[in-house]
Amino acid sequence: MFEQLVPVNKARHAGKKVKQISGFKFASQFHIASVMAHEFVRASAIYPVVFLEDKEKDEFRPVALMGLDGGENLFVDGAGKWQASYIPAIIRRYPFALASTDQEGQFTVCIDEASALVNDEEGAPLFDEQGEPAEALENVKRYLGELQQMDAFTKAFCKYLAEHNMFTPLNMRVRQADQVKNITGCYVVNEERLNNLSDERFLELRKTRYLPALYAHLGSLAQIERLIMLKDGRTGISTVDSSAT
Repeated sequence: MFEQLVPVNKARHAGKKVKQISGFKFASQFHIASVMAHEFVRASAIYPVVFLEDKEKDEFRPVALMGLDGGENLFVDGAGKWQASYIPAIIRRYPFALASTDQEGQFTVCIDEASALVNDEEGAPLFDEQGEPAEALENVKRYLGELQQMDAFTKAFCKYLAEHNMFTPLNMRVRQADQVKNITGCYVVNEERLNNLSDERFLELRKTRYLPALYAHLGSLAQIERLIMLKDGRTGISTVDSSAT
């Protein structure tokens, strides 16, 4: 998503302005988008929410599936309009992002200088005439700070599931014409293991407030059929067979 992400500072960005997002062509090739546990309920009504394993960091992270093929977002039309009622926060916050600093627990606001939303003429200024952060930048800081707290909760949620062996691979087979395409690499929560948890462990999940996200995730898997229907409208996929092993 980001091409030229740099920390925001007044020496470099004193004259820069940022336009509001009016279209999503920049996201037309994103077939996945990271989501946080707090987004699961709303996202699950539209997208399949699954987990990817980051082996380098030895952790799992949740994503919304927005396409069946890399480089294809089935929810962005040719005019750049988002064809769904909910847009993941990571896309709504563009062209801004938080990046960790050398100090543990400290983050800095960054901006994608390559974005067409960043310019010298139109939009809200990042800094005022005195070189202080303008209202737009202060709002971004506050918003990203809230997202960072949600991200910490989501990481703890995924770590808990991994430590208790709750993940299982999802294998999805999509039939297109005379060919069968296997889509792998995703993980889901094993519903049988969840149902067989001890009373003590289940109460622990309730206490940590993980249950709403868990059930939203499991319910979201039915949205795979939505992707098939959207894909069918573009290329003619006929059937799908998905299973967790």
